[in-house]
Amino acid sequence: MRVQFCTKGNLILIIIEDVEESIEWKTVQKKKQHKVKAKLRITKAAVKIQAWWRGTLVRRTLLHAALRAWIIQSWWRMTLSRVLEKKRQAALIAYATRERAVIKLQSLVRMWRVHWRYCQVLNAIYVIQGHWQCHNCQTCALLRGHCVVTATHLQFHIEIINS
Repeated sequence: MRVQFCTKGNLILIIIEDVEESIEWKTVQKKKQHKVKAKLRITKAAVKIQAWWRGTLVRRTLLHAALRAWIIQSWWRMTLSRVLEKKRQAALIAYATRERAVIKLQSLVRMWRVHWRYCQVLNAIYVIQGHWQCHNCQTCALLRGHCVVTATHLQFHIEIINS
């Protein structure tokens, strides 16, 4: 047992304590503090684990969102490229159709011009033959001719052969 006196001005404080009880009480307090520190350490570790797990969940969620966005963007780019390809195909078909129509029209015009020229030459031949038949009896000559057809015109060469 220990007795202690403290004086503070007019106040006298007498502390009587049992040393063994005091040591035991301090030991219990140290154990309590040790338990509190252990619980605090465990709590801090649990908080760290929970923070890690929440971070993992957030990163996983962000990864899934990024992958979904990437899939949607890929699909959209593919859809746009298909639409663009269809437009290109339609433009190519329209161009080819116009070109075929122009070529056909040019061919028909060339054919008409050659036919018109041929008809002119044929009419000239008929006129010559009509006149020649009248003179044929009198001169007894023969007609020999040949025709040359080119891309732009038609040529006839007629020879009158006297026998």
